[in-house]
Amino acid sequence: MQVSASLTSIRKSAYSDSMKNTHAMHIKGKGMKTYVFRVVIEPDEDRWSAYCPALRQYAATTWGHTQEEALKHIREVVQMVVEELIEDGEPIPEDVQVSQEPLVAVTI
Repeated sequence: MQVSASLTSIRKSAYSDSMKNTHAMHIKGKGMKTYVFRVVIEPDEDRWSAYCPALRQYAATTWGHTQEEALKHIREVVQMVVEELIEDGEPIPEDVQVSQEPLVAVTI
């Protein structure tokens, strides 16, 4: 039995062959894409408003009591809009960065 290099941290006896293949695809990010969108967060009276310029036509706007809450909410809205665009076979706006690999973004 040959184990992929990506699975070196997984004990051989812990998974069946089919589980190893599924897990390897998840680790390697097969079929996953990462979309990076610019968002705008600005003060709005007693709260913070947030929107995604590339997805504004799809109502990708929200708010929060803090900047962090507004960022969390706009992240959720953008994900929902992108998932729906993909499900409906609609194109993702062109002014978005797309990666064929999973990425982690950190906003501080």
